[in-house]
Amino acid sequence: MPATYLLGYDIGSSSIKASLVQSDSGKIVTSATSPAQELPMDAPQEGWAEQHPDLWWEHLTNATQQLKQHNTKALQAVTAIGISYQMHGLVAVDKNQQVLRPSIIWCDSRAVNIGEQAFQALGQDWCLSHLLNSPGNFTASKLRWVQENEPQIYEQIHKIMLPGDYIAMKLTGEVNTTVSGLSEGIFWDFKSDSPSEKLLEHYQINQSLIPEQVPTFGEQGRVQAAVAEKLGIPVNIPVAYRAGDQPNNALSLNVLEPGEVATTAGTSGVIYGVSDQLEYDPQSRVNSFAHVNYSQESPRYGILACVNGTGILNSWLKHQLLLDRLSYEEMNHRAQRAPIGSDGVVILPFGNGAERPLANAEIGAHISGLEFNSHNTSHVLRAAQEGIVFALKYSLDIMEEMGVQASRVKAGKANMFLSPLFREAFANTTGATIELYDTDGAAGAARGAGIGSGEYANPKEAFTHLQQIDQIEPDGDKQSAYAAAYARWLEALKQRIE
Repeated sequence: MPATYLLGYDIGSSSIKASLVQSDSGKIVTSATSPAQELPMDAPQEGWAEQHPDLWWEHLTNATQQLKQHNTKALQAVTAIGISYQMHGLVAVDKNQQVLRPSIIWCDSRAVNIGEQAFQALGQDWCLSHLLNSPGNFTASKLRWVQENEPQIYEQIHKIMLPGDYIAMKLTGEVNTTVSGLSEGIFWDFKSDSPSEKLLEHYQINQSLIPEQVPTFGEQGRVQAAVAEKLGIPVNIPVAYRAGDQPNNALSLNVLEPGEVATTAGTSGVIYGVSDQLEYDPQSRVNSFAHVNYSQESPRYGILACVNGTGILNSWLKHQLLLDRLSYEEMNHRAQRAPIGSDGVVILPFGNGAERPLANAEIGAHISGLEFNSHNTSHVLRAAQEGIVFALKYSLDIMEEMGVQASRVKAGKANMFLSPLFREAFANTTGATIELYDTDGAAGAARGAGIGSGEYANPKEAFTHLQQIDQIEPDGDKQSAYAAAYARWLEALKQRIE
């Protein structure tokens, strides 16, 4: 029989990635990324962050054309598509499926106060036990912001979507969403196992704006003829999986069962644990959502700690401070010249909107301890990587209060985990062993499509060929130095949030 392939897309806020995975071998045949540089985020006002969905579609098309150039035959033998996407964004379309305004994306802070007011009005106990979170700065609160501030746009809305729902709509012409997606938007009531009537009534949102639900794994629509011709893929193949980038990252690492933990460090940094218990943080600093394999009969919850200011800090240093004179690899080498603790230089990486681990405080990024006569770029670059790790450790401490233990953590060899220094700092600060795998979000989405389309009988079969390529153990000789550096970082943070 001729070989068949699975196509995965990862719709990030920095880039769009596409991967072709051979069904039988599970191997990534070819991958592509568009654009070569990071996608722009528009900030019409301080604390805002927007991207137009058309931009995602443009670069999805570009990435698919790159795949076509590398392996036309494989692209034409694709049997199913999976989608991973940046979480919590709001996309609004009219009856003609035309986008009404730029997407308000995950790191936009404009709806923080709206969510906090709803948290108090609906009752903290009710929100946490039914929604598992404060309405916070999530999609539902962003929609309420549009209603209050852009009524003329709100009146035209036919359906609201998450970014992955939009991509599925462009591929299939159908508007739908998933339980996992609704839970990340804080629309889902886990007690009634349905969209939350109480939240929608409080926000005065008509439930008709919420799309029909389809399974996370399973047929979600079929590719339209015109789209298939444009992309160079077979017509009528199913979109068979979709999930937010962090649940999908966990899937891509075969993190599906209680006690398993995944991490990633792209534009934002995340530690993601799986539980079968209805757990939540009383302050909503760490969030709980329906995992990709959630069902009411066999619940699986994703416990997610997110630091917005992660790879975006490294990107800012590269483009703004270093003026693109060094590559990321060269930055990593330069950072290794400084000692653990960066000789007292401390960086708080919180410069990308309201930070959930800080209870949605927006304190900005800060550099302290800098001495002009003794410090150089090596110290700053190392302090940045250490600062990101310390922020993730701060978040992990909150997760541990909820019962999530991270003695062993899985990560893909991508983004910040490409840096040996970052991996060393993470292992020695958290005390966790890192298992490093050769995979990414787009490949995970492709394998998810294989599960959803029946190409694989179950997730175990889908990840038979997932290869661990490295393992990083904590080093007892270095852990005390990292503990001292983390203590200095905590003191610097304390001065900013008190």
